[in-house]
Amino acid sequence: MTHKVFRGYDQEELDRQLNLRARWPEHAEYFARWAEDSAAARRRLGGHIDLAYGTSAGQRLDLFVPERRAGSPLLAFIHGGYWQSLDKSDFSYLAPPYLEQGIAFASLNYDLAPHVGVAEILRQIRCALAWLYRNAADYGVDPGRLYLAGHSAGGHLTAMALATDWQADPAVGPGLPGDLVKGGCSVSGVYDMEPIRLSYHQAVLDLDAETAARMTPLHHPPARAVSLILAVGSEETEEFHRQQAEYLAAWRNAGLAATVVELPGRNHFTAIDALGERDHSLFAAASNLVLTDP
Repeated sequence: MTHKVFRGYDQEELDRQLNLRARWPEHAEYFARWAEDSAAARRRLGGHIDLAYGTSAGQRLDLFVPERRAGSPLLAFIHGGYWQSLDKSDFSYLAPPYLEQGIAFASLNYDLAPHVGVAEILRQIRCALAWLYRNAADYGVDPGRLYLAGHSAGGHLTAMALATDWQADPAVGPGLPGDLVKGGCSVSGVYDMEPIRLSYHQAVLDLDAETAARMTPLHHPPARAVSLILAVGSEETEEFHRQQAEYLAAWRNAGLAATVVELPGRNHFTAIDALGERDHSLFAAASNLVLTDP
């Protein structure tokens, strides 16, 4: 009998569910396009590149602000890569349509595993958001209108950031409002860290059971009302669909409201493109959230 390691999955099937690069071997083409389009966007937009929000090399962010738009709202984006790869510079291509709508856009970096663990990565993201709040006005951005989006591991970090108690977290310092992040959008997010711990990713992430539970958004919905958009590609694995469905249920069980945007025909790597496509319902939902959410 095959040994089940997580729910109905044996080790081979669990790893297959989570090995996205093996499932879509053309992923390198997506990465190359992201990098090329992002470099072109930076040449066109300029922007404030490699702003330091911490002391380590990974604690940097890029900030793009609309021209002649004082007091712009801000959408900060967290990249994916299973906490191990990719870079903020790969996602500048998402910025232009938001700038056209008068929305500032930030792309956040963080130190990567195995050099740091997932808990430290989350701490860094919280510090990045605190830095944006404290410094936003210097760049013409309204600190009271800060929103967050993320893809894959970035979706996980988005969900955990939404659950942050900003007035009690010693890592981010004093003086922050409880509603520092007004809302979020998570695309193809990871909301259950236990299967990650039990998968081939453990060799790099080195998660113990307690940390995996503490870093699982399913266990930590926000204690306050906050707006949320969820999306997962129709072509993604059963595990990614299962995680979104259970996170949505946990969110609603906590009395919170969420909007689900369908992504027909999208896989894990093409799902995030929809966030920056002017004619896509995901872009419309995210931009409307930032522009109209009270």
